[in-house]
Amino acid sequence: MPLSFMNGPDSKLIICRQIHVSSLEPMMAARTLANTHASPIASHIAQLLSTASAITSCLQTLNPQNPNPTSPTSTSPLSQFAPFLSPNLVIEVIKSQKNPNHGLFFFNWASNLNPNPNNYFHSHLCYVAITDLLLSHGLFSTASSLLESHGRLSDFSVAKFIKAYGDRGNIREAIHWFHRAKNMESGRCLFSCNAILGVLVKGNRIMLARAIFDQIVKEGLVKPDVYTYTTMIRGYCKMGMIENAKNVFDEMGCKPNLITCNTMINGFGKKGLMESAMKIVDQMMETEDCMPDTVTYTTLIDGYCKRGELDEAMKCMDEMVSRNCEPNVLTYNAIIYGLCLNGNVDEAKRMMTRMRLNGLKDDVATHTCILKGLCVVGKLDDAARHLKEMVGLGMKLDAKAHGVVVNEYCKMGKADDAISLLKEMKGRGISPRVSSFNAVFRILVESGKPDRAALLLKQMKQLGCSPNCLSYSTVIDGLCRAKGRMHEIEEFVGEMRQNGHRLDASMYSWLVKGYCEDGNTDMAVRVFHEMLNMGYMINLESFLAFVKEMLSKEKIFESEKLFEEMSRRCPGIDIYKYRRILDEHQQSTGVQEGRLGCNGTVGRGYGG
Repeated sequence: MPLSFMNGPDSKLIICRQIHVSSLEPMMAARTLANTHASPIASHIAQLLSTASAITSCLQTLNPQNPNPTSPTSTSPLSQFAPFLSPNLVIEVIKSQKNPNHGLFFFNWASNLNPNPNNYFHSHLCYVAITDLLLSHGLFSTASSLLESHGRLSDFSVAKFIKAYGDRGNIREAIHWFHRAKNMESGRCLFSCNAILGVLVKGNRIMLARAIFDQIVKEGLVKPDVYTYTTMIRGYCKMGMIENAKNVFDEMGCKPNLITCNTMINGFGKKGLMESAMKIVDQMMETEDCMPDTVTYTTLIDGYCKRGELDEAMKCMDEMVSRNCEPNVLTYNAIIYGLCLNGNVDEAKRMMTRMRLNGLKDDVATHTCILKGLCVVGKLDDAARHLKEMVGLGMKLDAKAHGVVVNEYCKMGKADDAISLLKEMKGRGISPRVSSFNAVFRILVESGKPDRAALLLKQMKQLGCSPNCLSYSTVIDGLCRAKGRMHEIEEFVGEMRQNGHRLDASMYSWLVKGYCEDGNTDMAVRVFHEMLNMGYMINLESFLAFVKEMLSKEKIFESEKLFEEMSRRCPGIDIYKYRRILDEHQQSTGVQEGRLGCNGTVGRGYGG
């Protein structure tokens, strides 16, 4: 379609005089370009962009919520652009709008031109552009109403709604639109089928995706295409269901493309099944339109390196180069990572030099591999020094690079150095990973320093990271072992629950034991009941502490009742081990045979 929407420089100047002054410069720039020796296509593109800029400036002076022609927000300034409208111009204007209401206002104006000197009407791509704009801002009902009113709601457009809802995590609504597409198109809705499969795979709902895929195949109303199969293969590989992925690949009703093959190779590589991955490569070699590319070889190299087969990885790289597939940064990083995992840091550095000589720039991931390698060979000081050199070179370090050194400090028992590095990260504007804090908590608790662990837990948010369940669990475990700290533990438990984390069986057990060691049997019983209500079972160590404390306070009947309730609610446990603990301590405290039996029956009573 010719990009003819201007009739000469005079018309451009007239437009510029009637709109905001800020649009004068792009319009003048376009006229200057048009008068040079630029090609006609370049001239038309420049005119299109400058006119789109002029319309955008005009729209910004209007109030799309109150388009009253008799008010200062009149739409009349837009009428001067009517003779120059084309689908390409309309699409460019819509894509330029930051405010979706301006885009919709312009679209509706262009839909109802009066007069309409060139008989302009929106093309399919115009509807695509306005739909994309509205959905990107979450205006689902507005987009739906627009398309329905123009009779443009189709399988293709519904697929966009499905993806948009999926991107926002609203799988329920995405499924609703999928069924709407099926009803609307009598089941012949391949775009919507592919969209819902993509949403489900992204949301790790592979079983639901499989059900829909199987239904599509069974109904036979639409023929799955290469995208359909590739999406299912990617979903199975993502969930580690490699056999399922292979079955889909082998049973494809169409020819796999490069993306399909690379997806399957990546799935095999993650499982360490390099022989199977190479079979796919061999199949690719037999075709002319699906030859291995840089992604293929990089995936193979990564798989071999993670399996420790560096010789095979290097063979892949040599073959890659011989086939004119240029290694990229990811390729070199995979090799460097493999070398570092094997402790061959010097060779990794030489590979990094080769990478630079081939015109590629090493990145943070490259140096993070070097850090990992230095830690593997026990050169922690060199790793810390390399990290500082990276900072000195102005590299934008991430939490992963720092985390490598933090974890190594923890392995070496250097908690102080690890904490110092976490605080340095805050100064550099980097939020540490929660796993780095958890490594520090673990080493502090294991070394008998629960107070420092508790202090660091309180400082976590100030250092740019929120605790997770493991963070609280580790610190609470340490405080329970320290004894006499239940008040502080209660504060952490309250904070933990407030942040949406639930106690697990281990934490309940620690709390019961902690309250017993503090002599607070009332709270121990309360927590025990809550634990049973949650469906959790107390561990033997905590049950022993509970029984000892309860019997020491002559709360024998309460102990028996709790044991009976535990037996009834947790039938799968080895109840006799718990019964033995209770019996032995009853005997040691002078309680005679009577008790509540394992089946809840009452014995002859107890005395002492």
